[in-house]
Amino acid sequence: MTYKLSPQSFVKYNVADTCSIWNILSSIVLYRAATSKASNCYFCCTQFVCYECLIRTRNNQSDTETELKRRIIEERERGDQFVDYSIDIEDLQDMEALENRKSLGKGELSSIILAKKTRQAFITDDKKARNLAEKVLDANMVQTTPHLFGWLLYSNILNDSDKTTVIKEHSEFRTDYTAKSLS
Repeated sequence: MTYKLSPQSFVKYNVADTCSIWNILSSIVLYRAATSKASNCYFCCTQFVCYECLIRTRNNQSDTETELKRRIIEERERGDQFVDYSIDIEDLQDMEALENRKSLGKGELSSIILAKKTRQAFITDDKKARNLAEKVLDANMVQTTPHLFGWLLYSNILNDSDKTTVIKEHSEFRTDYTAKSLS
């Protein structure tokens, strides 16, 4: 089921996959707005996504990846955002999700399963993950970073002058995970 995400609404409790975490953290202005008292958004992740973000070795890690890692560590130490949760073996046996896996990584799959189990939204910027999630979760429970951005603008938590700054910051953090999702 394909649908258009509406900037008028955004589910505030989200299970984030790796690419969405990097895209959210790549702009300090976007991240601060998303986690401000005005927006009151919350982002958590699975232990596997945490592993992907912080532990998995990368060849020639760039300065931007090092900075993004620093940002997630800092936020996790505060204890408010990107808390990681485990999923059980039973959760992984969710046949509907496994049958429709379509070559998704373990981070995306574990995030979809956790979102379904906890009845939170799943935020991703990966098209395959979004397509699978739309089959497993309610359509309004699948979100993207551009949807978050649009909702923050619509809700006047971000304004037009912030838009340029967010896009600029996001563009400066090109990694394997970040995409041209906001421009």
